[in-house]
Amino acid sequence: MTTTQPDEFSRSGYWYPEGDSAQTIDVLNMLRRYRAAETAMRARTRATMGMNETDLMALRFLLHEQRAGRIVRPIDLARVLDISTASTTTLIDRLERDGHARRELHPTDRRAGVVVPTDSSDEEVQATLGAMHRRMLAYVDSLSDHDRAVVTRFLAGMSSAVEEASDLDQP
Repeated sequence: MTTTQPDEFSRSGYWYPEGDSAQTIDVLNMLRRYRAAETAMRARTRATMGMNETDLMALRFLLHEQRAGRIVRPIDLARVLDISTASTTTLIDRLERDGHARRELHPTDRRAGVVVPTDSSDEEVQATLGAMHRRMLAYVDSLSDHDRAVVTRFLAGMSSAVEEASDLDQP
């Protein structure tokens, strides 16, 4: 049995059509490497914070909306996470139990409730992810305006290519 050297394997592009250049395959492989690194980071974050993926996505949304000065109702969480209202209730119960969020009365409609992240959850996210975010921002800031525009266009195009998934619709 022959073994493939890591460099040879990473450049092989075995699932791409013949004729693709090594540079094209290298770019796509680096994109996969980034995705794997991000997936591993998210798993570490979930483990550190004792949360599942949905909880982490909910907390991220709550913190984002709080920073933007917007209130979040349970139905907003359900829509963003694409989960049922029953699942949303369970999610909020779990976030409350673990000290990541709390229920409050709506500021203008006392019959409705809102979900608010706790100060400690914001601090925990900052402690867990702050250094990594600073490194990422520093790297992006080190790029020229032109390079940032190219990267942004590239990532938008790759996102569109993956979102379309037209190849999966064909027999």
